[in-house]
Amino acid sequence: MAKQNTVFKDAFNRALTLMAEAERLPSEPELSQSLGVSRTTVRAILARMQELGLISWDKRAKLKLRGPQAEDYFPNEETDSLSAIIERSFMRRILAGGAEPGMQINELELARDIGTGTTAVREFLIRFSRFGLIEKRPNSHWVLKGFTRQFALELTDVREMFELRSAAGFAALPEDHAAWSELAAIEEVHHALLSAIDTRYLEFSELDERFHLLVHRASSNRFIVDFYDIISIVFHYHYQWNKTNARQRNARALEEHLDYIAALKTRDLARVEAACRQHLRSARETLLQSIP
Repeated sequence: MAKQNTVFKDAFNRALTLMAEAERLPSEPELSQSLGVSRTTVRAILARMQELGLISWDKRAKLKLRGPQAEDYFPNEETDSLSAIIERSFMRRILAGGAEPGMQINELELARDIGTGTTAVREFLIRFSRFGLIEKRPNSHWVLKGFTRQFALELTDVREMFELRSAAGFAALPEDHAAWSELAAIEEVHHALLSAIDTRYLEFSELDERFHLLVHRASSNRFIVDFYDIISIVFHYHYQWNKTNARQRNARALEEHLDYIAALKTRDLARVEAACRQHLRSARETLLQSIP
């Protein structure tokens, strides 16, 4: 049931994007084909659109009443794939345990927490293990390991190349692209978090992931987006293992994000590149400081 709900929410968000970009509402068969979902799911999408006041709908007659706003979309965390849910649960578990090298991760416990089978969890852990950060032990146990300064430097070099390309791609998106609405929503969350930084600074990591993933998706390059999975696991979480000055670090990162967002909104490529490079330099410093 949870999986079906995720499919619906993901399809609904994509339908909103289609609606924002189209002058007329597609027919039910057209929506079904475009979204890759059943006619039943399409009808559920239309019913929700009507409930939100986006359309009027009477059998075949559909009239667009207004364009979608950021608040009409389901949050990203509610439309995630199973692999993304496993990734988030995995990172929360190791961070809650202090993320010390030598910490044990149990496949069965992780699968039970998520409510899924061990096969999907094992596949995720095997994929993650390619980078040498965890190691398989007998009886469904894995052990958390650290990583080297050289690994971190190589990772940040690749990240810089990919993100600069993605940021330029984002700045070139058409004005009516749904990504701009998502960026506006993310900007609001940044201001709210910064205004309550003393008590909410630990919420930064998930916002950080949400923002950078949005930028990477603008590349429309499957390899860049796939690489970001490793970035979010390694880069955006590893430096938290050293919690010294976490509040100050996260406040600084929030301010740099806001500068970065402001640059994206100008569509000035020179300004976008400068803001992106400044933030990536700070992130590199933070990551390197976390390595003993």
